[in-house]
Amino acid sequence: MTQFDIKKMLAGYDKKNLTIATVCSHSSLQIFNGARKEGFKTLGISVGEEKRFYDAFPLGRPDEFFIVDSYKDISRYASELQEKNVIVIPHGSFVEYLGAKNFLKLNLPTFGNRKVLLWESDRKRERQWLESAGLTMPREIKDPTKIDKPVIVKYHGAKGGKGFFIAKTYDEFIKRVDKDKPYIIQEFVMGTRYYLHYFYSPIQNNAYKLSKGSLQLLSMDRRDETTIDEVQRLGSIAELEEIGIHPTFVVTGNIPIVMRESLLPEVFRMGAAVVEKSLELFGGVIGSFCLETVVTEELKFKVFEISARIVAGTNPYISGSPYSELIQPDLSTGRRIAQEIKYANKRGLLHEILS
Repeated sequence: MTQFDIKKMLAGYDKKNLTIATVCSHSSLQIFNGARKEGFKTLGISVGEEKRFYDAFPLGRPDEFFIVDSYKDISRYASELQEKNVIVIPHGSFVEYLGAKNFLKLNLPTFGNRKVLLWESDRKRERQWLESAGLTMPREIKDPTKIDKPVIVKYHGAKGGKGFFIAKTYDEFIKRVDKDKPYIIQEFVMGTRYYLHYFYSPIQNNAYKLSKGSLQLLSMDRRDETTIDEVQRLGSIAELEEIGIHPTFVVTGNIPIVMRESLLPEVFRMGAAVVEKSLELFGGVIGSFCLETVVTEELKFKVFEISARIVAGTNPYISGSPYSELIQPDLSTGRRIAQEIKYANKRGLLHEILS
């Protein structure tokens, strides 16, 4: 959707009664809670029925549910949702459930730049983006017959780690790979995982200043993954693989974490470089994004992935993180998104942050 389309659609909106909407999954509780704190109405898109668990969390419950038979049906109700002055906040599950092609064509004002999906979901283009920004990524192994040390095999798209696997030899790779799915093979980097949660505003200049707008660091997390994070309790990975038990990387939760302060300059350098290169390549990654990194024992970062929207790792920080508390008390990523929309709306700049 072009900026002209967005302006045309927003011209029919009641700007005093905007509604923040998202799919009832992933990070919806903090999105609804943050929107409520900033004075917005909220709408939860749910399949089949209202989700009962929201009743247990009144401050994270949407004001209204919008029931669909299937997430793929959301596009069919675009006109009806426009009448409710809806602005959509995408998250990882939203894009996955709706499907990338349907998401790109969704005829609703959506927070962020949808063009980023073309770069984020294609592993080769993602590498082109990050490496051209000057970031160090794990070495890619293009010929699987050359596997002579541990590698991780990743399929394209955001799947919460599902299907990823480790292989130490070509034989192990052949036994486990699904050749019907596009994949990449990367060296398995030893180190500590840090998932860095940034927020880039193209319209505010009150944080870490860039060529256009400014950058904030809101929080960090680590992922709790089954079975890789627990498999060592049963023995070495090699011993377990001999009996057919292979570690998996399915994300089941998120763990709060704080990094040693001396590494923060490099955290901002990396985030700024990613944004600057995105402005050049496709007009900018707007709002929330996450760099998924490993810090080696030499205190060097290797970036193995980017998620270009709010990530579930921000969920431990609904009341703020040790970083966002130094920006504003009680600042979650969900609330920061709502603040950006509110700021843009007051200044007639919504077309700058929506797509």
